[in-house]
Amino acid sequence: MTRTISRTLALAAALALPFPVQAWEPTRNVEFIIPAGTGGGADQMARAIQAIVAKHNLAKVAILPINKSGGAGAEGFLDVKNSAGEPHKIIITLSNLFTTPLATNTPFNWRDLTPVQMLALDNFVLWVQADKPYKTAKDYVEAAKKAGPGKFKMAGTGAKQEDQIITVAIEEKTGAKFTYIPFKGGGAVATQLVGGHVDSTVNNPIEAVAQWRGGKLKPLCVFELKRMPYKAKVTDKMSWADIPTCKEAGLDIDYLMLRGIFMPPGVGKEHVDYYLGLFAKIFETPEWKDLMERGAFNQSRLKGKEYADWVAKEEARHLSLMKAAGFVAGK
Repeated sequence: MTRTISRTLALAAALALPFPVQAWEPTRNVEFIIPAGTGGGADQMARAIQAIVAKHNLAKVAILPINKSGGAGAEGFLDVKNSAGEPHKIIITLSNLFTTPLATNTPFNWRDLTPVQMLALDNFVLWVQADKPYKTAKDYVEAAKKAGPGKFKMAGTGAKQEDQIITVAIEEKTGAKFTYIPFKGGGAVATQLVGGHVDSTVNNPIEAVAQWRGGKLKPLCVFELKRMPYKAKVTDKMSWADIPTCKEAGLDIDYLMLRGIFMPPGVGKEHVDYYLGLFAKIFETPEWKDLMERGAFNQSRLKGKEYADWVAKEEARHLSLMKAAGFVAGK
C-alpha cells in the first residue's frame, strides 16, 4: 500500500512539472536579404551559406537569398526594418549599413535592426590588370599622378560607399586623382577591370580571386594592418600571404568591412538564439572553412553586446570618413 501511494505521488509530481519548452525553429522558408547586387562579396557569401545549409541539412526549411540593391541597399534595409517581429527574415550587411543612410538620408539606422552575428571581416585589395608593368602600389600611384588628374579610372561598387571611400583616401594620401566609376556589384567591377575599361579596383578578395587565378588580374596590396594568413598558393607564384599590406607598399591606409547578420526589430531572444545556433554549425563545415580561405577573410566573429558595441564604433568611424570625403547628404 505504501509503495502504491508513493508511486501515485511520484506520478502526480511528474505531471505537475512543466513540459520542457521546445526551442523555436522556422516554420517556413527564410528570406535572406542581400542589400547589394549579384556577384559581389555579400551575394557570394549569402549563397554559400544557402548551399551549406542545404547540403548538410542544417535547417528544416530553405534559406532563400533575395537581392534588394536599390538605393545603394536602402531597399533591402527598409524591407527588414519594416518587417518588425518577423523571424523568417535575415539580412547580410556590408559597409552600406553605415554609408547608405549617411549619403542618402534614408530613414534607417542599424539600431532599427536586431544584431545577430558577425560572420567575418572582409579585406580590400588594390587590383590592376596582370599585364600592366606596376610591381607595387607605389608604382601604380606614381603612374596615375604622372598621367594627370582623372586620367586613371577606378571602378567600385556603388557611389559614396566603401570602394569610393578608399579611393578618396588614396587621393588624399598621395595627391593622385582618379575618375571613380560606380557599378552595381563586385562581379561587374572585376569584369570592367579584366576588360580594360578601367585601370584599377579595390575589390574584395573573393570578388577577384577567379580572375587572379586565371592570370587576368594581379594584386598590389591589401588594406589591412597585417598580411593575410593564408599561405596556400592561389597562382603558381603567389598566395594571399604574399600580398604586402598597403602600408608596406607605401600607401598608409587600412580598411576592413563587416560581413554580419541582422534581423528585423522586435524579434525574440529565441529567434536570435536559433540563428546563432545555425551559424555555429555552419562555421564548423569544411565548406565554410574553404570559403574563409578562398576569400581571404579576417575570421573575426562577435555576437551579443560585443557585436553591437563593435557596430556602434564602426558607425562613428564611417561618419568621420564620410564627412572627410564630403559624402554626407546635405553637407
